[in-house]
Amino acid sequence: MKSSVLQEVKWMLLGIMIVVTMPQVGVASNNRLVPNKVHTEPVDSLYSKGKAAYDRADYIQAFHYFEQAAQRGHILSQSYLASMYEQGQGVKQSYEEAAQWWCKSAEQGSSDTKQYLAWKQKHSQNGALSDEQLVKWIRKEAKHGSPIFQYLLGLLYYNGEGVVQSNEEAVKWWTKAAQHGYALAQHVLGMIYLEGEIVPQSDEEAAKWCRLAADQGSRDAQFILGLMYSEGAGVVQSDEEAVKWFRLAAEQGCPDAQIQLAVMYSEGVGVSQSYEEGAKWYRLVAEQGVAEAQCALGILYFHGSGVSQSIEEAAKWFHLAAEQGDCEAQYYLGIMYQSGIGVAQSDSEAVYWWQKSAEQGGVGAQYYLGVSYEQGKGVPQSYEKAAKWYLQAAEQGDAGAQCSLATLYLNGLGLPKSDQDAVKWCTRAAEQGFGPAQYMLAYLYLNGYGVSKSYEEAFHWYKEAAQQGIAEAQYNVAMSYLTGQGVARSYKQAVYWLSQAADQNFASAQCELAVLYRLGLGVPRSDDESFKWFCKAAEQGLAKAQFNVAMLYLTGQGVSRSYEQAVSWLSKAAEQSYAPAQCNLGVLYCDGSGVPQSYETALKWFRQAAEQGLAEAQYQLGVMYYHGRGVPQSFEEAVKRFRQAAEQGHSESQYLMGMAYELGQGIARSEEDAIKWHRKAAVQDNYKSQERLERLFKKQRVQEK
Repeated sequence: MKSSVLQEVKWMLLGIMIVVTMPQVGVASNNRLVPNKVHTEPVDSLYSKGKAAYDRADYIQAFHYFEQAAQRGHILSQSYLASMYEQGQGVKQSYEEAAQWWCKSAEQGSSDTKQYLAWKQKHSQNGALSDEQLVKWIRKEAKHGSPIFQYLLGLLYYNGEGVVQSNEEAVKWWTKAAQHGYALAQHVLGMIYLEGEIVPQSDEEAAKWCRLAADQGSRDAQFILGLMYSEGAGVVQSDEEAVKWFRLAAEQGCPDAQIQLAVMYSEGVGVSQSYEEGAKWYRLVAEQGVAEAQCALGILYFHGSGVSQSIEEAAKWFHLAAEQGDCEAQYYLGIMYQSGIGVAQSDSEAVYWWQKSAEQGGVGAQYYLGVSYEQGKGVPQSYEKAAKWYLQAAEQGDAGAQCSLATLYLNGLGLPKSDQDAVKWCTRAAEQGFGPAQYMLAYLYLNGYGVSKSYEEAFHWYKEAAQQGIAEAQYNVAMSYLTGQGVARSYKQAVYWLSQAADQNFASAQCELAVLYRLGLGVPRSDDESFKWFCKAAEQGLAKAQFNVAMLYLTGQGVSRSYEQAVSWLSKAAEQSYAPAQCNLGVLYCDGSGVPQSYETALKWFRQAAEQGLAEAQYQLGVMYYHGRGVPQSFEEAVKRFRQAAEQGHSESQYLMGMAYELGQGIARSEEDAIKWHRKAAVQDNYKSQERLERLFKKQRVQEK
């Protein structure tokens, strides 16, 4: 059975036999004069024009363009030219000319080599050469100094076909061919020294041989030499030299070089930055169907970089690349479907493309697939599948996925609950500078989940997140400075961080900043500034701020007094179940201040606040029961409410408990219990309890006498 390498070598040699007898391009050939001239139009442009003409069956025009590009080394053009000579399309049929161009194309590694070989087998009388005759003939010609045969003999030794496999012999014959100036051998030598598998690795040797091949116009060698200059491998690093060699290879139609040139123009490396030039080169490759370039062109259209922004064009190029399996394009296409930009919004389509990208290891797609499963968008909700994709992305170092995985571990969703694993993944994300993870890690340290509780560590991570502009973290840093937890107390620092968060419209920070302005802590005292920041927070719906705005309207601090405004803001806060607002609204209804007087409405608000445990509301409710306002009078219910407030340290309720025990109202009389409650109130400077204690002690002294 004949080997594939020997078959290819056989037919290539048959082509060489014909080419040896053929005149060189640039002299009369097949009764046609092909002048040597300087070409200025890029070969890719010539090829594109030739292809367009060929597709519309304008073979004469197609031949004209393909010939120009082929003479400058464009592989596809050489293949088309060979085919047109063979079939007599746009030119007189000539198998000899066809052989010449098939050979040139094959020597550059054309994928059309198989067609060329098939043609040779069909038209050559020497197609019946045996393997033994072939090897003998190659060896003979190689020893006579033919560089082409030396290269082929090296190829046979490398593959061990027709000869005993020997890397040393392969390198020896390739070196001889390269020293004779055979570009293909020079390129091969450059590659094997670069890879270092069958010779000692040497960037310097690789650069030497690639340069020799590149100087002869080998586009692949030019591309490799460009990479070596870009990385400083075997040569002095030079982006400018890299651009020079990439350009030479690109102008010969090397897609990889065209992409590299596009990247360097887009990033301004080795050349003046130009998205326009980058887009030009990307488009050349994209139109050849190269997925990587199609994706890059899609990105440029998406952002309007170097081209007029067009989301529709972006979607088109992403689709073309994605359908070829480009991982990055599939990810971007998923983003577009998820957001409905440039395409009809579809969570299921987004998931479809993310799945394809994720299965190729696309980390961004793995993360978003996890989000889709966690939220049940485009797929049935599943914490287990969300955890699976988050884990894959997290193991590749994606900080967002690491943070999301930590959240699932913390809450036991789709994974066994584990505070320690939550800390592990959260720490990895936080150490990458991912703000949400830093904020979460601070929370874990603050509460001692999975780690030893530490205010210092909590403050450290809150500050890391705060410096990235996360308003919640800035607020927590400020509160640490206010309370002195994990850091020395500093009102000035508290004001600074509250201001940072307040400027981002973080309502809680605006409210706390208002408090500091009202008290003059860390800033000059200012009722106007206090009112301003309370209002900003109140307008965002923060109940605490709404309550404070109402109190300022009641007292006329920083604003003209207004019961109507006070009632309006208290109502907003009360409807959010903010107990102090409910209690104060009850007082206004009880007194008829700013609202029609109504014990029933007052009772409603007192009760709601009291049920939340607010001592003042419990006291006010007790008063309502004591006097029978809005409810049937009941000393027992009154005492019950007074006790609830008194046990929370409410001074007036403690006094009233003392009086209830003295008088036996709603409870059995007890002088001992009366003294106990009056003492508690007296300690808080309740002068009424202080007076009652004096009378009770005086009474006891009289009784003792």
